[in-house]
Amino acid sequence: MQRSPAEIIREYGPFPDVEHVSGVTFDGTHVWFGAGDRIAALDPDSGRIVRAIAAPAHAGTAFDGTHLFQIAEARIQKIDPATGRVVGSIPAPGGGGDSGLAWAEGSLWVGQHRERRIHQIDPETGAVLRTIESNRFVTGVTWADGALWHGTWENEESELRRIDPRKGAVLEQLDMPPGVGVSGLESDGADRFFCGGGRSGRLRAVRRPR
Repeated sequence: MQRSPAEIIREYGPFPDVEHVSGVTFDGTHVWFGAGDRIAALDPDSGRIVRAIAAPAHAGTAFDGTHLFQIAEARIQKIDPATGRVVGSIPAPGGGGDSGLAWAEGSLWVGQHRERRIHQIDPETGAVLRTIESNRFVTGVTWADGALWHGTWENEESELRRIDPRKGAVLEQLDMPPGVGVSGLESDGADRFFCGGGRSGRLRAVRRPR
């Protein structure tokens, strides 16, 4: 396993009226993040929140190219970002113990926090298609160039881990600095990960190894 310190290249926030940053996703222009009672859209260049959608947003957030998906307790809501309207809803596999959320290969990938698992689920029905075991609490989940990454946050330590999607073995690990946690996780498709900072109310950009 490759192991190295995470390189934080930019920090965003804290933001007004944001007590907790949970899920994180990227639509190609804006970084969307769960902020309790809303999903906020951040301009990563200016560092400003440019809009928000009122929705329960206490855990993972994902974007499939058209719609946002947001974990709302025991459900995953499908939201039209143009209107903010909920257009669908499926059960979350952890029944309220869910954490990260990502879109890849036509499926949703859902972290189950304390159970240390990642589920691949059918986005139409919520049926579990595959389960990957981890040996650390799972927070954010993302895919980057065909590689599955997830965040961890346990015993005040956080890492970003690239894992084998078939066996769950850790292939690469980036260690966050002491006291810096990772809630949500998203790749921008290039050289950055966007990491939610939980109750710090911050977002951080971390350089992705190439």
